[in-house]
This record gives sequence, C-alpha cells and structure tokens, in this order.
Amino acid sequence: MSELKYYFARFLRRLHWFLVVSVAISAVAVTVAMTLPPAYESEVRLIVESEQIPNELARSTVSTSATEQLQIIEQRLMTRENLLDIAEQVYFVRGQQDMNADEIVQAMRAQTRIRQSSGRNMATVMSIQFEAPVARSTAAVLNAYLSLILEQAAEFRTARAVTTQEFFEQQVDRLNGDLQAKSAEILEFKNANSDALPETLQFRMSELSRLQSDMSRAAAKAEDLRAQRQRMKRLVEIQTQMRAEGNLPTAELTERQKRLASLRDQLVEARAIYSDESRQVRHLQSLIGQLEAQESPEGTESDTSTEAADAPPTDFEEIVAGDPLLALQVSELDSQIAAATAEKEDLESQIAELRDTIDRTPPNAIALEALERDYDNLQIEYNNAVANLSAANTGERIEFMSRGQRILVIEPPSVPNEPTKPNRKKLAVAGVGAGVLAGLALVYLLEVLNRTPRRPEDIVARFEVMPIATIPYVRTRRQMVVDRAIKLLVILSILVGIPAAIWAIHEYYMPLDLIADKVMTRLGVRW
Repeated sequence: MSELKYYFARFLRRLHWFLVVSVAISAVAVTVAMTLPPAYESEVRLIVESEQIPNELARSTVSTSATEQLQIIEQRLMTRENLLDIAEQVYFVRGQQDMNADEIVQAMRAQTRIRQSSGRNMATVMSIQFEAPVARSTAAVLNAYLSLILEQAAEFRTARAVTTQEFFEQQVDRLNGDLQAKSAEILEFKNANSDALPETLQFRMSELSRLQSDMSRAAAKAEDLRAQRQRMKRLVEIQTQMRAEGNLPTAELTERQKRLASLRDQLVEARAIYSDESRQVRHLQSLIGQLEAQESPEGTESDTSTEAADAPPTDFEEIVAGDPLLALQVSELDSQIAAATAEKEDLESQIAELRDTIDRTPPNAIALEALERDYDNLQIEYNNAVANLSAANTGERIEFMSRGQRILVIEPPSVPNEPTKPNRKKLAVAGVGAGVLAGLALVYLLEVLNRTPRRPEDIVARFEVMPIATIPYVRTRRQMVVDRAIKLLVILSILVGIPAAIWAIHEYYMPLDLIADKVMTRLGVRW
C-alpha cells in the first residue's frame, strides 16, 4: 500500500501536466466529433461476365483477363483529367471552390475506394464507393465513374479487336505482295533458263542419247560413203592403169612385170572385199611395192615416152571428167557424203548445246529450289495470316456486337437516405481515451527522467549507503495554500482555456471540421 500511496502522490504532483495533455486532446476530439459534418456514402458494384459465345465455336481476339481489364480501367478512371472533369460538374467536398487542382484530385482519390474480388472458379467483382458531404453528390460522382467505366470497357475491347484486325490485314497485304514478287522472280528465272530447268533434265538426257546415236549413225554413214568413193577411185585408177598396161605386147612383158600385173589385179579384187587396213590388202601393197622397187628403169625411157603419149589419162579427176556416167556416180556420192557430214556437224552442235544445258541444270536446280523454298515459306505465312485475319474478323464482330467478355452493373449507385459517417460517440470516446493515455505517458516520462531521490530507498539505491535518519522537507501552511492555489489556477486555466482556444480557432480561424477534413485529405485517410 505504501508503494501505491507513493506513486499516487507523485501522480498528484504531476496532475496539472496530465490535465493539460488529456483535457486538450479530449476537448479537441470531442469538439471535432460533435462538429464534423455528416458524410454520405454510395456504392456501385460491377461484375465481369464471360463470353456469350463458346470459345470452341468462335473466339474473341481480346485475351485480357478480367482482373487485368479491371485494373487497367481503374488506372484510367483515376487519372487527373477525369477527376477534374467530374469535379467541375459535382460538388463533392466542403471548400471545393477554394481548392486548387492538386487538392481536388487528392481529395477525390481519398474519398474514392475501389475493391476487387476474384478467385478460382469465382466471378470477378468490382465495388466502387464514394464519400461526399452531400447525398446527391455521391450518386452523381458514381454515375460519372460508371459512365467512364462502361465507355472505356467497350472502347478498350473494341479498339484491341480492331487493332488486331488491322494488323493482320496489313500482314496479308504485305505477304500477298511478297508472294507476287517471288512468283515473278521464279517466272523470270524460268524464262531466262528455260533450256536448263531441272524438270526437263530427263527429257534432255534421253534426247542426248538419241542425238549421240544419230550422230554415230551419221558418222558411220559418212565414213562408209567416203570409203565407197575411195574404193571407186582406186578401182577406176587400177582399171585405167591396167588398160594402159594392157596395150603393151604380152611378149614384151618380163616375168617381173607379169607378176606385178597379177598382184595388182589381186589388190583390186582384195580392195573390193576388204578395207585398206586389212592384212591381205597391206600384204599385197607390200609385195607390189617391192616389185616396183626392183623394176629396172634402164632401156625404158623411149618406151615410156611413147607409152605416155599413147596412154589414157591416169588422174581420177580427169577420168571422171571424161566419163559422164562415172561423173554422175561420183557426184551422187559426194552429195551423200556432204549431207552425212552436215548432218553429223548439226548433231554435234545440238549435242554440245544439250551438254551445256545439262551442265547448267544442277546450279539452276539449286537456285530454283531456293526460290521455291522461299515461296513455300511465304505461302505458309500467307495462309496463316489469312487464317488469323479470319479469326480477327470474327473476334472484331463479336466485340462489336458485345458478345464477348463484358462488364455489367449488378448494383447501380443510389442516393443515400442518411449519413453513414461519422460515428460521433466512437470518435469522442476514442479521443478522450487517447488524451488520458497521452497524459499518463507524459507523467511517466517526467518521472523517469527526474532522477532526484525522494525516499530513503532512493538514497540507498543510488549511493549504496544506509542513512541513519531521513528528515523530509516540511512546508509551512502558507506554502501549502499557495501551492494548492497555483495548482487550482492551472487546472482551471486548462479546463477553461483549452476549450476557449478551440472555440476561438473554430470561430475565427477555420472550422474544426474543415481542418479535420483537410488533414484527412492530406493524409489520404477517412474517418
């Protein structure tokens, strides 16, 4: 009990400080609670409705989730421009005419509360509450909010659908132009290399084989005709020589000359059967050459000159010129040889051209394959773009007809019949409690900071010395009366002065409710 009495005595000594703080705070709180203007609050509730057409049948091109869409709409709604436009039409706070633009925006944001609720397998709901000193102002502001929300929601989804449609239209036009350009490039390449395209390679290979066969036949034919002409020439020359030799008397021929004439006859017969490169012809030519080399030229000069004068012409051209029938045969052979040679040369030219086109086919095939691959890739992109454009057109139609995701009003704003705030009793009790706690805290702080010894226990605790005796300070009766008078005056001044000061501020400076409203607006909180 002595401890309690001691602390109570110390509290009484600090009572004036306790009263200053507690009475001041309590008076302000009670005054504010009693003078605060009534606040009306209205609410609008919105719900995000899912698509009306199943995604399996037709899908909207706007894939924004409901929560994201509401967040975007909220940020657009609370922009400075929108809030100032609404504030010009609606009176929503006391002293609005004396507030600047920043204060108006801050006040509207403080008086607006937006909440969203969503979850798995749950509808997404948004509720907007607005508080104002006038009942009609709450509904007016919420109606303005609602108009902006519905307008922005429709514009948001329609604009996205139209943007998507325009994008794919541009994609289709661009890819169509690229396809046409690539087609023209492929056509130009094929026209420039029409003789060396890979699709005609097999035909040209078979044509090359045919031409090579034809050229071989033409070459063989020309060679046969030349061999036939050569045999004819040799045969005519030999016959002419034999006629010339046949004019000589047989008795005058030597054995060697007879042998030579016989070999020549055999050579003519062999050439009629075999070619000049055959062994029989070569053997006969060798024997004839040996006999002609052994033939002695002595005693024959006069005979030779006589024979030369009487002998027929031995040159083939002269013989042909003198024999019209032979000339016709030789001319026909020459024509056939020329035709066969020309045919061979023409075939060789065609073969060379075909070989050149065949050699150019592999690089042309690679280049054409690259062009066609690019064309196929563009075609795939074009087909995808056309499919996406079709889906975008469907999505744009869905949004235009409001058959996609949309925001519906499930609870429109209404004018409240009675104020919802403030709760004056609660504010007053809370203010008085805060004042009492603040006063007690001040007294405790003063006692803790004052380390002066007041009891024998304090002397022992501080100096660790046991006093023999303690003599308290004894005040006179006059001192006690003066102290009590001073305390009484202080208490009276507190009880009268603080309410008077509050009343003076309220009447001559600014109403307390307006001060409280401004403070709460500045802090961004509401009571």
